[in-house]
Amino acid sequence: MSHHHHHEEHSCGCHEHKHHHEEHGACCCHEHHHHHHEESQTKKLVLIVVAAILLIGAVIIEKHSALKTWQLLLVYLVPYLLVGHETLKEAAEGLAHGEPFNEHFLMSVATIGALCIGFLPGAETQFPEAVFVMLFFQVGELFEGYAEGKSRESIAHLMDIRPDVALLEVRDENGEVREMTVSPSNVPIGSIILVKPGERVPLDGIVIEGRTSLNTVALTGESIPREIEEGDEVISGCVNLSGVIKVRTTKSFGDSTASKIIELVEHAADHKSKSETFITRFARIYTPIVVCAAIALAILPPIIIAITSHLSPLASFPTWLYRALMFLVVSCPCALVLSVPLTFFGGIGGASRKGILIKGANYMDILSKVNTVVFDKTGTLTHGQFAVTAVHPQSCDERQLLHLAAHVEHFSTHPIGAALRDAFPDEATDGCQVSEVEEVSGQGIRARVGNQVVCVGNTKMMEAVGAEWHPCHHTGTIIHVAIDGTYAGHIVINDKVKDDSAEAIAQLRQMSIDRMVMLTGDQKGVAEEVARQLNIAEYHAELLPTDKLEILSSLLSPRITAFVGDGINDAPVLARADVGIAMGALGSDAAIEAADVVLMDDKPTKIALAIGIARRTLRIARQNVAFAIGVKVAVLLLAAFGLATMWMAVFADVGVTVLAVLNAMRALRT
Repeated sequence: MSHHHHHEEHSCGCHEHKHHHEEHGACCCHEHHHHHHEESQTKKLVLIVVAAILLIGAVIIEKHSALKTWQLLLVYLVPYLLVGHETLKEAAEGLAHGEPFNEHFLMSVATIGALCIGFLPGAETQFPEAVFVMLFFQVGELFEGYAEGKSRESIAHLMDIRPDVALLEVRDENGEVREMTVSPSNVPIGSIILVKPGERVPLDGIVIEGRTSLNTVALTGESIPREIEEGDEVISGCVNLSGVIKVRTTKSFGDSTASKIIELVEHAADHKSKSETFITRFARIYTPIVVCAAIALAILPPIIIAITSHLSPLASFPTWLYRALMFLVVSCPCALVLSVPLTFFGGIGGASRKGILIKGANYMDILSKVNTVVFDKTGTLTHGQFAVTAVHPQSCDERQLLHLAAHVEHFSTHPIGAALRDAFPDEATDGCQVSEVEEVSGQGIRARVGNQVVCVGNTKMMEAVGAEWHPCHHTGTIIHVAIDGTYAGHIVINDKVKDDSAEAIAQLRQMSIDRMVMLTGDQKGVAEEVARQLNIAEYHAELLPTDKLEILSSLLSPRITAFVGDGINDAPVLARADVGIAMGALGSDAAIEAADVVLMDDKPTKIALAIGIARRTLRIARQNVAFAIGVKVAVLLLAAFGLATMWMAVFADVGVTVLAVLNAMRALRT
């Protein structure tokens, strides 16, 4: 199978995903989308600058010419529509969908109110304010957009685990058996397929002939290859390492594990509740209150006056309509609309300087509320690479045992071989002769080092050469060594726990995150050992990706759950969690795509730091909201009694905005 062909087929990354097409129109590749995002940002910036210049021009025209009110309106409408058309469109869409109370609606009502005031008898025009307010809003939106940054569009990387071809055994009419290369989707259940070393297993099934070891890292995240013989099940997406196996398929391609994982990731994101940004949630409460208050202010006082003084309600209506429109303009939350996105922008910027990439303001919001953290073990709490953790020699010294084992494993492609070589780095240069290297499938490797026959492998191999092996009390993979048929001792290989994992767990406890769970595809013993070292009470072992997803889903509501992981097998869970945190340096592309937060270096202590930054950013945002609303209410009360002028209102807004923006800048410092 040529790998090249595979990439051409999926060059757009949307080969399978028709529903993505409808959503995003164009190809949903990451680069493309990112490029598109940047373009729209630049366009917005240009619009804001042009509108600002036009606004200044309009103010000069108003001062130095005797235009009628409606003519002036036309002059101001140019910058107003230029900068505000999208907001007006969004507001109209909201109304059409029966969800009127978003921030767009609020800004539209306030600015249209300001444009109308000038037409009331005896009132001054408020055209500049209307445009000014809309400009402010767009600047806020711009920051929001920058903060959101990259979105997660492409699942193209997951294609790496999807096999392209299957070798099918077919009998022709003479009863001869031959192999045919077919697409895995055309293989019926119960067929017999051949998997050669180095190939991916295309379909789930049961081994009927041969033995080998499989690398399951893409599916389970575990770096120890799994030994497979006749009668064992194999799952698609694993890579066959050593022997040829024949497999009777038990599932069709669409139901196979690899396809299922890809499907899980695509759908996990749909189940996630749409997390709204802080400002949208705020507008949802604030807008109806303001709009209803303004309507009441325009209608009730004239009626009350009319009842008490027997005048027509129309007599005092213009005055109160003016006040109501004033009220709307004043209540327009400019300062918030600019400073809240800026606060998040600052927080996201500050976090990224610390190597924490937060993919949007709404994730910052959720991160601050997290009270449950679920960890994947391999690659997150542990290094995800094997290392020798103990050497127990029997008939020679430690150095000698490692020396022989490293020589025997010199040509091995197995991760265990790499670990043994790393433990004795001098083996390449010490000039020992290694010959007659022979890999015994499912047992280990036998070779002649100097003039001794050395066997390095599992207990089956020891029994085969008649060496009396001893069990070991350490957890991990135990590699036994025999020299000329007599037992020489064993070496323990395990995935090492990261230096700061225990510290990370302790920090999260201090932040009153009261529930921590570890999930792993690894064996129970290993999981227990790691959980004990790190002081994690709750753990689940021997899980497949679907099991992880089930456990996480059971934890989700009402708790706010963060999931930390790094492998392809974690991608569905990362997408489904309230906030998915991926380890960026080691992690698979799929995990980084599916996550909401990426830790650029693989230190688990960064999780606590990220939550800390998020909590602080939200505190600053709340201060800004409280301050801005306080000033607003004061000006509104004055306006309701006719004591505030429009400029006072705008000045209050600008003053508040400047202070709020300065406060927002604090979020940058971490």
